[in-house]
Amino acid sequence: MGRARRFQWPLLLLWAAAAGPGAGQEVQTENVTVAEGGVAEITCRLHQYDGSIVVIQNPARQTLFFNGTRALKDERFQLEEFSPRRVRIRLSDARLEDEGGYFCQLYTEDTHHQIATLTVLVAPENPVVEVREQAVEGGEVELSCLVPRSRPAAVLRWYRDRKELKGVSSSKENGKVWSVKSAVRFRVDRKDDGGIIICEAQNQALPSGHSKQTQYVLDVQYSPTARIHASQAVVREGDTLVLTCAITGNPRPNQIRWTRGNESLPERAEAVGETLTLPGLVSADNGTYTCEASNKHGHARALYVLVVYDPGAVVEAQTSVPYAIVGGILALLVFLIICVLVGMVWCSVRQKGSYLTHEASGLDEQGEAREAFLNGSDGHKRKEEFFI
Repeated sequence: MGRARRFQWPLLLLWAAAAGPGAGQEVQTENVTVAEGGVAEITCRLHQYDGSIVVIQNPARQTLFFNGTRALKDERFQLEEFSPRRVRIRLSDARLEDEGGYFCQLYTEDTHHQIATLTVLVAPENPVVEVREQAVEGGEVELSCLVPRSRPAAVLRWYRDRKELKGVSSSKENGKVWSVKSAVRFRVDRKDDGGIIICEAQNQALPSGHSKQTQYVLDVQYSPTARIHASQAVVREGDTLVLTCAITGNPRPNQIRWTRGNESLPERAEAVGETLTLPGLVSADNGTYTCEASNKHGHARALYVLVVYDPGAVVEAQTSVPYAIVGGILALLVFLIICVLVGMVWCSVRQKGSYLTHEASGLDEQGEAREAFLNGSDGHKRKEEFFI
């Protein structure tokens, strides 16, 4: 038995023996399977062939070749080999209508034949993926995947971030082919916008390890967000400031509105879409600037507080700092000097009072001594002075 080419799988070997004067002659055939559009080879093997007539017929019993001569004008059938050992024909661009039994007939006194059954498989085309309704943040999305023709029925699988999703499949037979459909449902958020969902189809008509895939890009709608970016962190009089309102949202807001608190924008301001330009800044431009955007799912706003610095005022404030420090130090020194003087005066007054007190005590003792002398008393006390 010869080896089949790509997309061909030998299934069954049949044989018959011819009776009569040509007894011993044999015809063998092999069943063949081919993918639609592929190439199939149908072979009749001859054993002890004695030159009898050999006829090859299609499933409609139309003669394709008679003893090596073309009988049917279908150029897709080509006679590849006619020898005492075998007859081999080649079918290109195989179609579903080519499917059926091909007769290998050996004509002797009694006609004998064997049938080679040709089976045509249909590979799935790229699946068609559709969404049932628009996906919105916080809700669920349902996708369907359809393969209208396959034989045998294709197996459909869903993948998201390389992980398989569980879908629900159904199939319907349409003549010789099958229509297969699968649906999957899952919850989505704004981070899922732009994510890729894959529907994969496989069956035996495809080469081993191969599949047909279709990628679907998720379109998840959500409310907008807003954030203001300034062209510089510190702004001074005379600078030009550019504010950019970074907007996200699906659908993307197509209008952005700039305002300044309860006041109108400066006359020099230029608002173009996402940018607000403020040239030649002055302190009168100070205020809270707002950008606003909205879509059918919500509204967003962002704030920016503008404070314009006056370089002259900054320099004046910086030069006044040393004088204030010197003044503070001088005041502290004067306070300390006053404290020292007060302490010295207080100490001096205290010392003088102590001296007078002890001096008076000495006078009293002197009177007592004089009295003792007059009285002839021997007792005498020495005058002592004490200084405190």
